[in-house]
Amino acid sequence: MSRTDTTPQTDQSAAAGAGIVAKLSTLDRYLAVWILIAMGVGLGLGRLIPGLNDALAKVEIGGVSLPIALGLLVMMYPVLAKVRYDKLDTVTGDKKLMVSSLVINWIVGPAVMFALAWIFLPDLPEYRTGLIIVGLARCIAMVIIWNDLACGDREAAAVLVALNSVFQVIAFGLLGWFYLDLLPKWLGLGDGQSLDISMWKIALNVVIFLGIPLVAGFLTRRVGEKKLGRQKYESDFLPKIGPWALYGLLFTIVILFALQGKTITSQPVDVVRIALPLLVYFAVMFFGTFLLGKGLGLAYDRTATLAFTAAGNNFELAIAVAIATFGVTSGQALSGVVGPLIEVPVLIGLVYVALAWRKKFDARAVTTSS
Repeated sequence: MSRTDTTPQTDQSAAAGAGIVAKLSTLDRYLAVWILIAMGVGLGLGRLIPGLNDALAKVEIGGVSLPIALGLLVMMYPVLAKVRYDKLDTVTGDKKLMVSSLVINWIVGPAVMFALAWIFLPDLPEYRTGLIIVGLARCIAMVIIWNDLACGDREAAAVLVALNSVFQVIAFGLLGWFYLDLLPKWLGLGDGQSLDISMWKIALNVVIFLGIPLVAGFLTRRVGEKKLGRQKYESDFLPKIGPWALYGLLFTIVILFALQGKTITSQPVDVVRIALPLLVYFAVMFFGTFLLGKGLGLAYDRTATLAFTAAGNNFELAIAVAIATFGVTSGQALSGVVGPLIEVPVLIGLVYVALAWRKKFDARAVTTSS
């Protein structure tokens, strides 16, 4: 195809990308700034207010932090209320997307993190174990908002996150045994470790962080469309609840970093050691999956969804497992805490990368419903 044939498509896509940026609210446009401020506020509160982290840590049920749960529920509900649930069958019928997601999340992702943990932290077994646990906890919560900010396919994100949730209940314990106990022994890397986590606790994590907002979003969509009509529901109601997703995100970040602010700021060298393999992990998973999606011929929106679901991790579950098994002051728990410290700013940066790359896709190849 000649240059003159492709230019209109490129111009259309670039114009679409510029239009999206122009429509962003002040909150959306400067989200990276707000996130950095929220991280700083959380770290400062955890460091300056004696006993704050202990007080927040006590507000929990079944090992689940209620403040974090509240923030995530508020964050996820508006996005899941936007999902067109009547279009989910178009996602489940996309075999390329479904198979790719399963392979990347449950075979490639844990293996990549296992390799990076041993390469970067061969002399620090506690931190190494914590990173491997992070790699096993596939994302089911915050990826929803990263995907939405990057204009990914909402319906695809809902399906892939639900799929991850099912596999998380079934496979987390098995993969933990394989990567922490069996594989190190096979490779002669030393004695293995086991995880003290029940399938019930993992299922509870899934129900709280995905089940509740998913049901709420589904019911809101069904009742809202019935009473208001689809057009009015999307034009009037959704814009009113939309900003709460970002309010919930910022609240979650403040609470999360307030819980561990003292730990993070008192061990800066250890944090850097843990951060390096995490940075490599996010880069490998996101860019590798993004290129895979484009190579498979997926449209931009589903490629972005595939990439973000592959790069994100369920830090809530990883931290809970590390604390339950090794203790709140353990190196494993610190690795889990450093996870979101690195993941949050990196993935918000990757949102902008994804939007910039949107122009490389055919502007007509969009699967998201209008």
